[in-house]
Amino acid sequence: MASLSLRKIKKVYDNTVVAVQSFDLEIADKEFIVLVGPSGCGKSTTLRMVAGLEVITEGELYIGEKKVNTVPPKDRDIAMVFQNYALYPHMTVYDNIAYGLRLRKFPKRVIDQKVREAAEILDITELLKRKPKALSGGQRQRVAIGRAIVREPQVFLMDEPLSNLDAKLRNQMRSEIIKLRQKVNTTFIYVTHDQTEAMTLGDRIVIMKEGFVQQVGTPNEVFHHPANLFVAGFIGTPQMNFFDARLERTGDDYAVSVGGAQVALSAEKCRRLLAGDVQSQDVTLGVRPEHIQLTEASGGIAATVDVSEMMGSAIHIHVDAEGRDVVIVVPVSEEEAESGVWYTRGMPLRFVFRGSAAHVFDKETGRNLELPPKEPEPPAEEPALPEEPPAGRVSLEKPAEKQREPALVPAGPEREGEIGNPFADD
Repeated sequence: MASLSLRKIKKVYDNTVVAVQSFDLEIADKEFIVLVGPSGCGKSTTLRMVAGLEVITEGELYIGEKKVNTVPPKDRDIAMVFQNYALYPHMTVYDNIAYGLRLRKFPKRVIDQKVREAAEILDITELLKRKPKALSGGQRQRVAIGRAIVREPQVFLMDEPLSNLDAKLRNQMRSEIIKLRQKVNTTFIYVTHDQTEAMTLGDRIVIMKEGFVQQVGTPNEVFHHPANLFVAGFIGTPQMNFFDARLERTGDDYAVSVGGAQVALSAEKCRRLLAGDVQSQDVTLGVRPEHIQLTEASGGIAATVDVSEMMGSAIHIHVDAEGRDVVIVVPVSEEEAESGVWYTRGMPLRFVFRGSAAHVFDKETGRNLELPPKEPEPPAEEPALPEEPPAGRVSLEKPAEKQREPALVPAGPEREGEIGNPFADD
């Protein structure tokens, strides 16, 4: 088990494409960190730099107290589970799990003990004699995880391990990973594009966009206090509704005006806005669908139903309000669900929301006005230039050689690395 420190990590491809920019993160020992974001945001690239499969362009990476920028993958004491199961088709489940241990010349007795312990943790003991083709997707993924578990690594890396599974299997495997985390007490870094996985699995969530970290926080923090519009819209299903609104300050109190309705903000939100000395201004207002309530009062915001979706215990109503598509989640009782309560297209209605449920964002930058602005980073120090020798004198000192980047282990049929474990010894 070990802590990790990623300090100003940057990855540039072909000297032009910046995949990860100034990634700073301290990961505590035995913490479960989830990197989440849309495709192309740099989360998998960050994970591969931790694994040693990508060379770090700039910055420093520490595992424990050791800087590992140039340490080969097999010497970092980490294990990785890939998106594809990467199992040897000609080997049994037992042999797939044991393969890495055999490469390291573990005694047969120790190998057998570790394999059976991992199989028991993952509930695949009865599958040990089967081959991958006789397994379901979820069972294959458990075998891939088992192969990593037996190594007892300091850090466990998972790169979208559930994305190839159907919805039912994903739900099942999410609970399996939660149980696994309780049994295998080590540091986890988990990459996913599914914000539901991020919210249910992580101690902390790192939300990324276009190579930049947007916010780091607990699931509760990023849901209730999103740092900006992107985080607010990315976290939560259905996603947050946004309106053009006006923030009004009266003394120490704040209210938002939208669609002819005015809603006073809660005392806690007023305190946060006062701390930042926020003045009256046009804002982007965010309200989550589950925090909107239908009303018959005239003070509500007028809307017209476009589509309604019965989701079992709730109805998702898509309405046109203030020129925007707004989603409202309306809980329904068992009796109402059976009676076919519905909202027809063109039906007029009004809705309201509580002041504690409102999020106000800067109109131009998208920053959450309740949170203090980020302090600008100090400019990087210019590297000192070598002193020139006096005129007429020739310097005999040799220039320092540029450190050569470590070569990655090439894939090949004789290695385990090409299809699932790049950290195995020869």
